[in-house]
Amino acid sequence: MGTPAREITVAHEKFSISDLANATDPIILRGFVNNWPAVRAAKTSSDDLVSYLMQFDRGAVVSVSAGAASLDGRLFYNEDYSGMNVDRGNAKFGEVLRQVCDHGSASPPPLIYLASADVDECLPDFRDENDLDFGRYKPVISVWIGTKTRVAAHNDLPLNIACVVAGKRRFTLFPPEQITNLYIGPFELTPAGRPISFVDFAAPDLDRFPRFARAMEAAQIAELDAGDALFLPSMWWHHVEALGSFNILVNFWWRTVPAYLGTPEDVLTHAMLTIRDLPPEQKKAWREKFDHYVFDFDPVEYDHIPEKARGVLAPITKDNARRIRATLLNRLNR
Repeated sequence: MGTPAREITVAHEKFSISDLANATDPIILRGFVNNWPAVRAAKTSSDDLVSYLMQFDRGAVVSVSAGAASLDGRLFYNEDYSGMNVDRGNAKFGEVLRQVCDHGSASPPPLIYLASADVDECLPDFRDENDLDFGRYKPVISVWIGTKTRVAAHNDLPLNIACVVAGKRRFTLFPPEQITNLYIGPFELTPAGRPISFVDFAAPDLDRFPRFARAMEAAQIAELDAGDALFLPSMWWHHVEALGSFNILVNFWWRTVPAYLGTPEDVLTHAMLTIRDLPPEQKKAWREKFDHYVFDFDPVEYDHIPEKARGVLAPITKDNARRIRATLLNRLNR
């Protein structure tokens, strides 16, 4: 089930961030980073790729997850949902790289997973030869390395370009409105800071999760090889499978709004505290107020207020963002 995601073929040298920043659906960028030296090394052999990457290694210590082959690569909760089903620890980057290279071809392989490590910390100077031009934007750039793994469906606030350096990736993608049909888990205890779907995509239990069938009707599938990339819009749900014996992905997260505007996640958390459990009529009133001041905001409606008196109703600048944040902190600390 699910339909193939839209795809285009474009060299990253001809890439313009403006071509993607306003896109509202995922786009496969076929062959997007084929010219990266890391990708060329990966297409030669795993040993060549390890040799290429190790020239940038400076002994960085990274967080790594490990689990038995019986997990079939699935990173998830343990049986009583008190923690995760993998062991977590620290190791040197080069050791993790070699372990994945050495054990990834086992049948079945153990689960070894380095997630979202800062590229510049792990591989200084890597981006001198393997990078994208984001112009005035400053993306967060992470590397993901592992054996065969399955990461539960989750979403992220930033825009994302995920570039496959080695191995294969399958993304199963869902628009934001499918949240109800994905059976999302808790906020506080998560594998990596984001709530995840409880559904095992390899063997979905439709008796326990019947609405998941509707989610799959809306799903898009992106199958990626080394050299391909995926543009993922903000807040799209994505289940990620690493299918090769030695998998490396480098992704670029970025936002097009200033950092001083903060994150909507903070608003959601506070709304759960202050609004969710109100009586229905009060919640209805607050829904109207949010629509008026946030979701349907129209500056023209406030022309009757003198410009210098508009406060938070005026365009948000770095200075008044600082004042608004100070006001919020004062109220929260009462």
